[in-house]
Amino acid sequence: MNKIQLLYVENVITRKKRVLKQELSFFMLVENLSHDKHCDILWAGEDGEWHTLSATYHSNLGDAKEYWRAQITFDSTADKSLPGNIEFALRYQTQGKEYWDNKNGLNYSSQADSGIKVVSSHPVLNIGFENRLKDGQKYVPITLSVNQSVHAKAVTIHWTTDNWKHTHKTPCHFKRNYWNEKSRSNARNPNQYGSQIWQGLLKINDAFRLQYTISCECTGQVLWDNNYGKNYSLSHEPLKVLILNLHCYQEDNQDYKFSQIAKAINELDVDIVCLQEVAELWNDGHGDWNTNSAKIINDRLNPPYHLYTDWSHLGFDKYREGVAILSRYPMLRQESKYVSNSHSAYSIHSRKVVMAQVHVPYMGLINFFSAHLSWWDDGFPEQFKRLSKWAADNQAGDVSGTMLCGDFNIAAGSEGYNLVVKSNEYDDQFLAATSYGVFEKIFKVNDPYWQHYLADDYRIDYVFMNKASDLRIISGRVLFTDEDYGKVSDHCGYFMTFEPK
Repeated sequence: MNKIQLLYVENVITRKKRVLKQELSFFMLVENLSHDKHCDILWAGEDGEWHTLSATYHSNLGDAKEYWRAQITFDSTADKSLPGNIEFALRYQTQGKEYWDNKNGLNYSSQADSGIKVVSSHPVLNIGFENRLKDGQKYVPITLSVNQSVHAKAVTIHWTTDNWKHTHKTPCHFKRNYWNEKSRSNARNPNQYGSQIWQGLLKINDAFRLQYTISCECTGQVLWDNNYGKNYSLSHEPLKVLILNLHCYQEDNQDYKFSQIAKAINELDVDIVCLQEVAELWNDGHGDWNTNSAKIINDRLNPPYHLYTDWSHLGFDKYREGVAILSRYPMLRQESKYVSNSHSAYSIHSRKVVMAQVHVPYMGLINFFSAHLSWWDDGFPEQFKRLSKWAADNQAGDVSGTMLCGDFNIAAGSEGYNLVVKSNEYDDQFLAATSYGVFEKIFKVNDPYWQHYLADDYRIDYVFMNKASDLRIISGRVLFTDEDYGKVSDHCGYFMTFEPK
């Protein structure tokens, strides 16, 4: 394919509420050559004046391809006419180069109020689809453009909400007055470009995910739109988890760094934050809540989250040091307990873990543990075993998953990491997201040489999720580096996203 390729253009004049508007929409396929890129449409209306309209990312197709789209609406006024008929070309800029889709130098065209014009070689094409479900959405409309030359007899949506364990079929319907009902438009169905619009409506109830493909029965053949072999998929937002060791007030420009952490949580829309080395002034052991680092970060969130924190011991001769969980969702249960042999407030080997149970929409009950365990020689084995038993005792039948999150002070591939692997209860989620081949050798195949694969992996911070969880990780990303919100601690953060299996 070309580096950028137009799939369809929509040109409609609406007359809703007696207000005349023209809506232009462009949908395109882009080869993902770089994260830093810009796509736009250069277009002109009947007045001959050229304009630039920026496109935005829509969704990922896979195989280094992405969908992008651009939309704009014009109001008719006494001193400004609508654009009317348009001509246009697509431009893609990345890595100092430009790529065009301009119909081999002739430019594309679209007549005013003509509806959909499909320019790709797709006799059946899904149009106007989204890649996210809205909160509370129980119905999903599907709109298709079918070329009238294929003489479609029946159009059917084949769909599932449980990853094809069960399938459904929903027929689509052709409505000749589609454009009038949708937009009070005079566009015809089919239109002068041969596009017939068919529609179907899927009832998905409270499903997290919808996957579907489309068939079109014609004379002597069945045509498919299966999204280039990937099927179409849309879902609710994934669960977003962030873990970070805060370094117990030992950072220069500490207040600024607290703000950077809050900024990342806000911008990335994180759901659950597990923090370690959370600190507040010692104050003769009574603490000082207003100096608590988790509270300070939480107060800068918009809006603030539910916060649960507890402390373990005196840190740096000045602070009550502990751990915390911040949750977008209410905590249905919360608990803290020592997992170390020592319970002394004056011993750094005293380690307390906090636990929160949260109901995540569309995923169910999930138990989160925020932990900061000792090094191997200072008590990690017994601490991890106590933590594992505590987590197992709370893994009731109605719990969808358990995540042990935080600073475990064990290097990937070390003796402590080996203890986690051999327990056969928990999987390293960041490894599963970023190096699945290595993950399989360690946690699935039990390759005897697995430790060699982690020789260059220096992590000591993890999310370990129990193998019985009904969730799976879909992405992992390192945060708080020079390139990503800046360094805020002597640890980097790990940001991961999850969805139901």
